[in-house]
Amino acid sequence: MAHRLVALLGRIYPDLDASILASQVIDAFWPEGTHRRKRPRTAGNRLWSERDAVLITYGDSIVDGSHKPLDLLHHFLNTRVKGVINGVHILPFFPFTSDDGFAVTDYRRVDSALGDWADIRRIGERFHLMSDLVLNHVSSQGPWFNAYLQGQAPFDRFFVEASPEDDLSAVVRPRTSPLLREVETATGTRHVWCTFSHDQVDLDFRNPEVLLEILRIIRLHVDMGVRIIRLDAVAFLWKVIGTPSIHLPQTHAVVQLLRLLADYATETVILLTETNVPKAENLSYFGNRNEAHVVYNFPLPPLILHAVMAGTARYLLDWQRAMPPAPMGCAYLNFTASHDGIGMRPAEGLLPQDEIARMIDTVRESGGLVSMRALPGGGEAPYEVNTSYFAATARTYQGEDAHHLERFLCTQTIVMAMEGIPAFYIHALLATPNDQEAVARRGMNRAINRHKWDYPALAERLDDPASDQSRVLGELSRRIRLRARQPAFHPNATNFTLGLDRRIFGLWRQSLDRDQSIFALHNVSAETVKVAVSDINLIADEDWVDVLTGERIGGDMIEMAPYQCRWITNLH
Repeated sequence: MAHRLVALLGRIYPDLDASILASQVIDAFWPEGTHRRKRPRTAGNRLWSERDAVLITYGDSIVDGSHKPLDLLHHFLNTRVKGVINGVHILPFFPFTSDDGFAVTDYRRVDSALGDWADIRRIGERFHLMSDLVLNHVSSQGPWFNAYLQGQAPFDRFFVEASPEDDLSAVVRPRTSPLLREVETATGTRHVWCTFSHDQVDLDFRNPEVLLEILRIIRLHVDMGVRIIRLDAVAFLWKVIGTPSIHLPQTHAVVQLLRLLADYATETVILLTETNVPKAENLSYFGNRNEAHVVYNFPLPPLILHAVMAGTARYLLDWQRAMPPAPMGCAYLNFTASHDGIGMRPAEGLLPQDEIARMIDTVRESGGLVSMRALPGGGEAPYEVNTSYFAATARTYQGEDAHHLERFLCTQTIVMAMEGIPAFYIHALLATPNDQEAVARRGMNRAINRHKWDYPALAERLDDPASDQSRVLGELSRRIRLRARQPAFHPNATNFTLGLDRRIFGLWRQSLDRDQSIFALHNVSAETVKVAVSDINLIADEDWVDVLTGERIGGDMIEMAPYQCRWITNLH
């Protein structure tokens, strides 16, 4: 380990003594009283299984005005999704000043408005707990930046500085606000780098003290029960004037360093990179099986939405056919909805511009919004569509129809069937509509998909079998439970794209031991479609059953109702 650590640090900090720095890294990640493995955890497919499914939620997505939100979340998890979901991603639960948690003031405390570390640990005892390591930036109103302004060591070198005279035209970023913020410090006027907003000031990882402090924070979070660490906005971590300052070699080397430490941790620590960028850039964070364990499948939200809006899986199929299987020891995280909007950058090169424009127009007709990003050299382009996924599926290119519920369930079922680990935003599981009032009150597009449910009102809806909330949570829970019993849905099981009618998104999944096959068929159209049994190569002399309906498959044709999904298997 020491040799690999020294080599990595030599690449990141070539002007420093890598051996001394390696000792400091080990002391930061394994302080006195902690231990590490003698041998690294080997790459394999045992870190996850078909039983895994993740819930994405804010700590206060459920409130009632009297109990701690984390207590309410714990109660919801144990009464509504126990046995369905076994992983929980609690979005930043630290004190913050803006961006709904992503402008952190103190990584070592839980926001008192949510609860405390005991509440976090209690959830982590029953569920695989994921937390956000917001490692690119901190709040401009937090103690670190205040110490920087006052010239206090070591924080006087914690933040990226640049000059308005520097050539920053190539910098890639997802916002339209000015990149540099002028501030007055104890040593004079400075301009600090702000990739996201002027309240989120970028940390300077060229200073190894920043890296060491982040490692101490990771250790604290692991000690508090966190087992999946989401590396937020990691692609922007390293900056070099005159470059795009995204995906730089030093950034990948830092991720490799974190993976090395995770592989030697006695706790099972999984790294998930959050890189909302085009496919090749996103997949680069697998490295050579030495960076992220898991990456988001960011093209899925726009591609799946397009498929059910247009009534064709053409572009979703084209993308899926070109996707490589995840390397050994790695996996995809599949999702449609998250706390952010539906990212448009991952659709670049996958959907024609006129299709993107038509999809955006259709979302707007259902009350959705669009956020823009600045282009290098000037101009703007759509960065993301802001909407709840349930609201986004309310209509197709042909307008509204009677299939909204089935269409939405189809989008979530596709996520369950694909190679990888499925993740569900709480507002997808709860069929939450667009929160237009929150947008007006907060002046932020993303608030449309960050509703805070009043727990008594939510409970009333969930107990009403006719409500959208009850129907969606009930049916998705049933399908997730069924999925968990299918070895062919292991995140690394064989995934082959079927060539059928383009209204059908079809996959062949085969278990790691080759005993089970599942032909997962999803009708993305409002039309009834028939699939020839001969087209999906059902093995002769085996009984084939649709897992979702219990129906035995026989005859020459399989009929698919509008937006119907079928999981046809030989093991039942």
